[in-house]
Amino acid sequence: MPIDENDLIAAAAGGDQGAFRSLVELHQARVHRLLSRFTRDPGELEDLAQEVFVKVYRKLDTFQRDSAFYTWLYRIAVNTATDYLGRQHRRRLHLVESDADLDAVRSHEKSEGAAGPLLDEEVRRVTREVLETLPEKYRTILILREYEDLSYTDMAAVLQCSIGTVESRLFRARQRFKEALERLHPELVPQYSVPRVRGGSPR
Repeated sequence: MPIDENDLIAAAAGGDQGAFRSLVELHQARVHRLLSRFTRDPGELEDLAQEVFVKVYRKLDTFQRDSAFYTWLYRIAVNTATDYLGRQHRRRLHLVESDADLDAVRSHEKSEGAAGPLLDEEVRRVTREVLETLPEKYRTILILREYEDLSYTDMAAVLQCSIGTVESRLFRARQRFKEALERLHPELVPQYSVPRVRGGSPR
């Protein structure tokens, strides 16, 4: 019988080390994937992951179960990443893309007289360059939506704001992304799609 996550949370909050290790194993890959959007340094990534789970252990008794556990975990991870990199005097958060992520930020449609589709490496470079010009709150919300595929409800829980704030911030983030792209690489705009909600529904 599969282990019930709520049982693990309750046991871990009560001091059961084995239950906490099982909880970490359930969510470790997801946390690493999220944190890898913020840094390309393997050592830094491990430090961040360790700090996240230390905080989770210390704060587990404050989890109120009014939202999904993973959204509470994401909130800790996002705050840890931004705080940690700020302490390291990093001026920018570095987004990492994988081939599977490119669908949200590229267009392979050709327009008359335009060059062919952008190469994956160029898309990664341009996406990273443009996103790094955005303020942290816009960069983060694009990561949560376009890379982690969180719903509006889950993003609101992670960011501790209303769904209306999520909607307006995401809209502004896409506008800022588009403006930065047009400013930095106007020649690529016809072939490049601004990050947008996949499927067209906020869910």
